Amino acid sequence: MMKIASIETFTNEYVCFVRVRTVEGHEGWGQVSTYNADITAKVVHRHIAPHALGQDASDLNALTQLILEREHKFPGTYLYRALCGLDTALWDIKGKIAGKSVAQLLGSEADKVDVYASSMRRDITPEQEAERFIALKEEFGYHSFKFRIGRECGHDIDQWPGRTEAIIKHIRQSLGDEVTLLVDANSAFSADKAIEVGHMLQDYGISHFEEPCPYWELDQTKQVTQALKLDVSGGEQDNNINVWRQIIEQDVVDIIQPDVCYIGGITRTLEVAKMAQEKNIPCTLHAANLSLVTLFSAHLMAAMPNAGKYLEYSIEGLDYYPWQAGLFTPNFEIEKGQLNLSKAPGWGIEMDSQWLANADYQVSYNASRF
Repeated sequence: MMKIASIETFTNEYVCFVRVRTVEGHEGWGQVSTYNADITAKVVHRHIAPHALGQDASDLNALTQLILEREHKFPGTYLYRALCGLDTALWDIKGKIAGKSVAQLLGSEADKVDVYASSMRRDITPEQEAERFIALKEEFGYHSFKFRIGRECGHDIDQWPGRTEAIIKHIRQSLGDEVTLLVDANSAFSADKAIEVGHMLQDYGISHFEEPCPYWELDQTKQVTQALKLDVSGGEQDNNINVWRQIIEQDVVDIIQPDVCYIGGITRTLEVAKMAQEKNIPCTLHAANLSLVTLFSAHLMAAMPNAGKYLEYSIEGLDYYPWQAGLFTPNFEIEKGQLNLSKAPGWGIEMDSQWLANADYQVSYNASRF
């Protein structure tokens, strides 16, 4: 038995860290999903804390089920984004109690995880994108890169006329055949257009086509998967287990890509990954920024039996995401296209004290529960 004594949030608009303390004196850190994190922090205290305080934190599956059933009237994304803060903090505690990293708790002794360098930008020319890929390849040894095509939720309209075709050709020609290339369409295309673009991708040796169609249109995505030889992937937005069951059982994609923070934490990600494992479907986690979501995902990717080839690793620095500055230590290290993974207990990090001091603070506790 390990009872939850308090849940604290440290928040700005982009990031919300969660500290959980137990009656027995244990302490762990987690994070809700980034962006509008100040809104999610309110959900932590309004919808998560009332059901978690005083509960046994040793059985995370039971605790997760309890919270989601108590909040069955609010099945939206903010509930799951908030749940992730509690869940990841409790995994940190589990690791600290055991004296193991989360990856070790899950059965892995790996100290490195292969990554692909992931671009988040569409406001960039093919020439500019290729130039920075080449520089990053030389500096960090990346051997896999992902770039954006189409326009986000684009209705078959390109970011600007001709960009998709131009960037596919230019990136392959500039980086050569020795690197693996992936693309992300972010729901850009109808099924017919996605299949047309997919044949072009195959011609240029692109191996991975992410979210080709509106992600909520599963039948469209399945059409694309069935029509192409390259891997079609998706699922980052999905948090409903019944939708995941449909995606997996109906072979909607070749690779599933849940996001730990969108889906509600490590516990629920493992549930979906196990479902995919039973169907021999690889799981390559979505991790689109350098907050703790990438660390959470690295520990899971190191341990999942059906982990995909590589973890997503954002190449966008402080010029693009200034809010990533000074969050925690140690920071991420990439060597030879791999992320170094600490074996320190839990998540193996320390939160930045100055960042915490500048954050908006709130605490929930209820002594009557204990």
